[in-house]
Amino acid sequence: MKKMLQSMVVSTALVLATGPLSAQEQSTNRVASKTDWSVFVEDNPTQCWIVSSPKEVVNTKGGRVVAVTRGDTLMFVSYWPGAGKLGEVSFTGGYPYPDGATVSLKIGDSTYELFTSGETAWAPTPADDNKIIAAMKRGANAVITGVSKRGTTTKDSFSLSGFTAALADASKRCGG
Repeated sequence: MKKMLQSMVVSTALVLATGPLSAQEQSTNRVASKTDWSVFVEDNPTQCWIVSSPKEVVNTKGGRVVAVTRGDTLMFVSYWPGAGKLGEVSFTGGYPYPDGATVSLKIGDSTYELFTSGETAWAPTPADDNKIIAAMKRGANAVITGVSKRGTTTKDSFSLSGFTAALADASKRCGG
């Protein structure tokens, strides 16, 4: 799984932004790997992000487990110093969400609602980003549950092993 993550992240790492950059770019600038999280850095403009793929994926429809084809399913925390974003939590589900949908992010006993646009979900405010990041530092895993436009419920479980170290690395590199 780790080799698959490394290959996938290196070849198709996404930079998710709601600011001045495009929603998706490829990068091969991985600068560190911290257990289940990788650290990427781009220059001009300076950007840092950490990313992980799910350890477990369960897709259901009508209460039954189903096989579905999905694109990249990744969780990020991004630093965009030039845009004033220092620790933006996001997730790409690998399929389009219905208009106005939200996804649920559960870490330990805490649950957060992320808003969606296209295939991506974000925390609604920087204050929510901070709460989620604090919970991720304390937690063992994060589970994101969403529903596709086709009505498939997806449950993606991410390990938080290495999260704190990767976050500290990206924050240091990008002035977080």
